[in-house]
Amino acid sequence: MADADSKSSVPNGGTEDPESAEDRGGEGDSSSTAEVQACPDTAAADSSAATGSGEGGEDRPMPEADRNKEDEEEDTDSMDGSGLYSLTEEGELGSEEGGRRERAKEEESGGTKRTARKRNRPGGGGGGGGGGAGMGRHSSSSDEDENEEEEDEELEEDQDEQAMEEWLGAEVQELSVPVWRAVPSLRAREIGWGSGQFVRHVCGARGLVQRLELQGRLERHTGCVNTLHFNPSGTRLASGSDDLRVVIWDWAKLRAELEFDSGHKSNVFQAKFLPHSGDSTLAMCARDGQIRVAELSATQRCKNTKRVAQHKGAAHKLALDPDSRCSFLSAGEDAVVFGIDLCLDRPANKLVVVKEGDKKVGLYTIFVNPANTHQFAVGGRDQYVRIYDRRKINENNNNGVLKKFCPSHLVNSESKTNITCLVYSHDGSELLTSYNDEDIYLFDANHSDGADYRRKYKGHRNNATVKGVNFYGPRSEFVVSGSDCGHIYLWDKNSARIVQFMEGDRGGVVNCLEPHPHLPGLATSGLDHDVKLWAPTAETPTSLKGLKDVMKKNKRERDEDSVRHGDQYDTQLLWFLMRHMRNRRPQRARRGEGGEADTDESWSSPDSSDEEDGGPDHVQCMSS
Repeated sequence: MADADSKSSVPNGGTEDPESAEDRGGEGDSSSTAEVQACPDTAAADSSAATGSGEGGEDRPMPEADRNKEDEEEDTDSMDGSGLYSLTEEGELGSEEGGRRERAKEEESGGTKRTARKRNRPGGGGGGGGGGAGMGRHSSSSDEDENEEEEDEELEEDQDEQAMEEWLGAEVQELSVPVWRAVPSLRAREIGWGSGQFVRHVCGARGLVQRLELQGRLERHTGCVNTLHFNPSGTRLASGSDDLRVVIWDWAKLRAELEFDSGHKSNVFQAKFLPHSGDSTLAMCARDGQIRVAELSATQRCKNTKRVAQHKGAAHKLALDPDSRCSFLSAGEDAVVFGIDLCLDRPANKLVVVKEGDKKVGLYTIFVNPANTHQFAVGGRDQYVRIYDRRKINENNNNGVLKKFCPSHLVNSESKTNITCLVYSHDGSELLTSYNDEDIYLFDANHSDGADYRRKYKGHRNNATVKGVNFYGPRSEFVVSGSDCGHIYLWDKNSARIVQFMEGDRGGVVNCLEPHPHLPGLATSGLDHDVKLWAPTAETPTSLKGLKDVMKKNKRERDEDSVRHGDQYDTQLLWFLMRHMRNRRPQRARRGEGGEADTDESWSSPDSSDEEDGGPDHVQCMSS
């Protein structure tokens, strides 16, 4: 975990590459880490030194070394983002030294208040000697016990606050020196220099991420929106919901182009355009375990939907093969991974049943390696990320697993930890994994079996639902996740620092985050019935106002829940699912006029469940 604990020592104005910064050891003195780990006494001392105030009230000159250190640190990035930003990304996060002095003053003030409270207590010192002596003769031991309890509570609060500050600063690094500048890049593009890289640099620029703000809402669904997916060109957006319907949006015009009945019997969990299909084929999965395919026409109609596979439990995720227009993978809570090829008479083929020993592991997520499409990763109801190679699956040899990853502290953990989502980076070199009521971890996909994580991203809360996580930026420069607190978090991937913090859902939970494939924008959804669109149009960068308070609240709630309910994840998930099932009774009979004839036979699989009624194999549907 040397990487995870490493600190950047790039001086202000340096040009060191972020990748080299993350490989260097953690011996440098990170001002941010020191900031959050300083105890109140030390902070107060620093504050006194900074103001040059002596014990006798006389001003003393600040040492030259301290003045130089302050000048160096004024341009560094701070975690709370209290400073000003510019579009050139220089001096983005303001002065940490000023923040340290403010916190030191607050802590010093808090200590003064506590001392005053002690003086005002009976027998606590101060004036009123005669009266105090008289009261002392009549005071009871219960008063003394009460005073001691108050002092213990105050001391415990101080210790908790210090521990929280240390947690906030642990395993984070300095933000790297910005490499993209708006004005020079625009001038270079005008004369034809580097024009091919302009969009890539813009989409991965931290200055624009810090200017993301809400642009609009797409309102059509009558239930929670569980899935979002842009088509390869980025002109259309597909959404699926608890109302069992799928909507295809012209998102730029905030208009629904097509709406149809998915054919599912329960919550639609995912709907994806198949690549290289001309946006004519949409694959879907749902809580009913069905894997269905919708055939879309060029005239903005849905011809029909067909069931191509059936899991014995809920199917949460699909994994697309970026090189194929007719094949994809599905994973279900029955621990089965299906390989589905629409060119075959029987499309579904059972690839593997995921097990740990002899015990099946229900699956919540699956993703294909974009750099090696024979490999795919899965995660679910245990703490392990498992990677398989389709060509080498032998269930008699390590249950077919190519290699497994897990954070070292979770390997033997007694708490029931689940993986709710995982994704590969743009080049397949990294795996990002989100754990329920834990943090988000980044693994090197090329490391050997059993390797520990490289980075950890914290501050959000992932407890109430099966929450998503994603990379943001054309080179996976950022990590984005929703939270039970209703906010959207974006971390700088290399430093693990939060660079954007937005309120994303009035219902309280953000589940789905889908970056645009070619533009600096983002679509999100959650328990609200709409889809929200975000773009970097804010005049000033984010100030991250209220971030620390929300992070601390999430951490305290997580710690309290882990103590009270060590095994509450399944209960919470069941509660949310039942709640939304009770509230949904969609109009499944809605049909448009001019429907096309139902002529094709349904597809089925010999591996499909015989125990579950998967509903109709074939549903005729038209736009409404």
